[in-house]
Amino acid sequence: MRLWIGLCLPRLPLDVFSPHWSAEAASVVLEHERVLAASPLAQAGGVREGMRRGGVLMLLPAARLHEREPAREAAALQAVAMALLQYTPQVTLAEEATLLMDVGASLRLFGGVRALCRRIRASVRALGFSARLSCAPTARGAWLLARGGSGHALGMASLKRRLDRLPAALPLPARPFAAWLDGIGCLSLGQLRRLPRPGLQRRCGGALLGVLDAAYGMTAELFDWIAAPTTFQARLDLFDRVEQADALLAGAHSLLLQMTGWLCAHQLAVGRIVLLLEHERGRVARPPTVLDIILAEPTWRDDHLVRLLRERLGSLTLEAHVIGLVLEAPEVQAMAVPSESLFPEPGGSEQDQWRMLELLVARLGPENVLQAAPRADYRPELANRWVPVQQTRRTAQQQPQLPPDVLSLPRPAWLLAKPVALLMRDHRPFYGSPLRMASTPERIEAGWWSQSQTRDYFIAQGQDHAHYWVYRERIAGADGDTAPRWFLHGLFG
Repeated sequence: MRLWIGLCLPRLPLDVFSPHWSAEAASVVLEHERVLAASPLAQAGGVREGMRRGGVLMLLPAARLHEREPAREAAALQAVAMALLQYTPQVTLAEEATLLMDVGASLRLFGGVRALCRRIRASVRALGFSARLSCAPTARGAWLLARGGSGHALGMASLKRRLDRLPAALPLPARPFAAWLDGIGCLSLGQLRRLPRPGLQRRCGGALLGVLDAAYGMTAELFDWIAAPTTFQARLDLFDRVEQADALLAGAHSLLLQMTGWLCAHQLAVGRIVLLLEHERGRVARPPTVLDIILAEPTWRDDHLVRLLRERLGSLTLEAHVIGLVLEAPEVQAMAVPSESLFPEPGGSEQDQWRMLELLVARLGPENVLQAAPRADYRPELANRWVPVQQTRRTAQQQPQLPPDVLSLPRPAWLLAKPVALLMRDHRPFYGSPLRMASTPERIEAGWWSQSQTRDYFIAQGQDHAHYWVYRERIAGADGDTAPRWFLHGLFG
């Protein structure tokens, strides 16, 4: 299934409108002395796009004014893209601060499109931004839905219906002709597609038709994927001087998200991270405070690292204000994929494992290197046998299997090689202390002729709270005893 996610970030610059700033003060971005973007608090005060600087100061004298910084915008967008690499390696930058992600191969890994979208929103929110998400079978369709705020379309039929309702001037090549389209009554993309293609190409050019064909899945699309750098170092300049170390956790978390994306892109795990807390520069400059964290086991997930940083920052007393953070990953290694085998990766291939077993057999002897060979027998002492590891045995599919209800019954971790006869005291079996039956009986009757067994097994508990696996013979002893005898057959861990 081919599926794209379009991630439309707010009007640039991105880092001005984090949730922390929008709640503290009215923020306004200026370009050529005119308002380019305003925070919700500034808009509530009457600030509108295109307004001059003087008008903003007359309405909101305490407003925070920022000049547009394209370099800072690009760095913020790159940080978001780096964090998204943990969900798919195919992330590309589109027009107007929009990121496109090919997530078709990631849906099963993250539990479906809804769960994946929730995780992406959480990551973007942790980075300090808000975004509009859309899903579509085509990349350009996802871009249009994200810019138009039209939600998700998982199939081509749904995508066409949603695209047909979008404004005709939404695609970039159509914006110079917005007045002409409005004049002829062409208000939606559906109406735009119904216009004669030769005439539309002569009037608006071939770029508009190319965008429409790509959005509706009529042509293929090619992209330049964002490539992660060979080494990782991420920087975050704080908006103000921070005096409390625990207040740095949100900024450190955003850097860890970028590192997680970088590690997943290169299939690496980090064994050591270094967080630098930068202080004042200039005449009062001082070296940064270094937090060096060495991990006992390499990881590529940010949850554990966030907990470690929370503990370290909570116990740290700052000697000076912090104005910036720098995160580095000096020690990385290949990501170890979890394995259910005896020798987890990177322990070598199956052939390497057999070579090692052969070496053990040569050094210790074949009688000392054994493997378990379970058998379908109800009698515990015959339900398994140990054979040399090099001996060829039948596969599990060829062996008779016990019923599932038998396999679910409790069995001791240590089965005695030979059952031990128990003494009787006050009509109760005795093993260091009187044993109390802690389970209902499990009856086992198996074997033929002289090897037949008829036993009732119990889980018994001693006064020291240890648990034992005992059984009672249902046939009286051959020596003439009238009462059935009790035996200890196994010990529970």
